[in-house]
Amino acid sequence: MTDDQSKLIEKQPKNPQIKDNQAQSTGLQSQPTNKMTKNPEPQIKKVDIAIAGVTYPIFCPVHEQEELLSAVSYINNYALELKRDAPSLSQESILVLCCLNLYEKIDANKRSEEDRLQQNKQSEALLNKIMKDAQSVL
Repeated sequence: MTDDQSKLIEKQPKNPQIKDNQAQSTGLQSQPTNKMTKNPEPQIKKVDIAIAGVTYPIFCPVHEQEELLSAVSYINNYALELKRDAPSLSQESILVLCCLNLYEKIDANKRSEEDRLQQNKQSEALLNKIMKDAQSVL
């Protein structure tokens, strides 16, 4: 672990209600809510997320929290795989590689969708030609 990584980890507050191994496996630590207040839940909520063992505070719209949790879980698992494969990489390098690999996946899906749309157009054009030819024969 580099000095920068240990400084990052030391600066991050720990939630005593969640054990470190649980936080690593889920990638999430939620801030405790104050049950004593009668105000409605805020529109924006602070959520502490953990990716590859480092905690980051994120402010998230309440209605997007579930999607954030899903993203954190996926990214944390992906980052932990990278960390297992290359334990000497810094946290920053792991996150950069994670971002690049995830972009590659997104781009591949985008290209696949574009290819499917093009194939659908070609199939539709071919079907229309077949129907036109069939009508001229009848």
